[in-house]
Amino acid sequence: MKGKLTLIFAFLLFGIFAKVSWSFEKVYTIGLPPYHFSPFETYERWGSFVSELKKRTGLNFDIRLYKDIKNFEKSYLRGEVDFVFFPPYHQVMAYKAQKYTPLVKEKTLTVGMLVVRKDSEIRDVKDLDGKKIAFPDPKAFGASLYIRAILTKQFKIKFTPAYVGTHDNVCRHVLLGKAHAGGVINYTFLRQPEEIKRELRVLYETPPLAPHAFSAHPRVTKEVRERVKQAILDMAKDERLKPILDRIEMPNPVSADYERDYKPLEKLVLRTM
Repeated sequence: MKGKLTLIFAFLLFGIFAKVSWSFEKVYTIGLPPYHFSPFETYERWGSFVSELKKRTGLNFDIRLYKDIKNFEKSYLRGEVDFVFFPPYHQVMAYKAQKYTPLVKEKTLTVGMLVVRKDSEIRDVKDLDGKKIAFPDPKAFGASLYIRAILTKQFKIKFTPAYVGTHDNVCRHVLLGKAHAGGVINYTFLRQPEEIKRELRVLYETPPLAPHAFSAHPRVTKEVRERVKQAILDMAKDERLKPILDRIEMPNPVSADYERDYKPLEKLVLRTM
């Protein structure tokens, strides 16, 4: 009888510890920059990716969204989240502040574009001297910061910037004649509806840049970082998962390296601080 009681007690104790262990299981946070679509759609797009990542790594993740870019910056500069999907500008800033290290990035390089109306009389970049140009945000690297630096330093022209919030708004402003030209990037422009693209003309393309990076805070162990990185790279090999990766704008993830991919951007980024 005493043996049976001991066995029952052992099972109960094991159950208690199992519940405690489960309740304290580590949950890794994934921070996402503000998108041009709604928070609901952001969760929908990233939810499938995170579910697949959880299944492949055995880890738990929680998505963090931000109402604006200032709150996003504040969060990563404080190192509040474990993983972040960084635009190039923010990757540099985050590395400088917290040593966030890029794990993977999209294979296709980012190309900044200046677009004008198809029927516009503007035929050369220098024709934009003194004109109004729409940009999504001052710190949108490929679509704004990089283009503005090139216009100022290389073409030596003056212009009036208008920051309109999103790439979609940039295209609309140009189409409606509210701006003479607009700054976008290749993959967001290509995703525009056909009725918009056929009314716009690409005036100029920048040299290519490293795109967004999926990065980890240094407090995340090397073992976990490698597990997450390999899981994403393996997802790219599964044709069934292409739509999921495409929806988070990383259809062809490859290994990323800060020194190779993002360090060259430091001088341009730091001049804007």
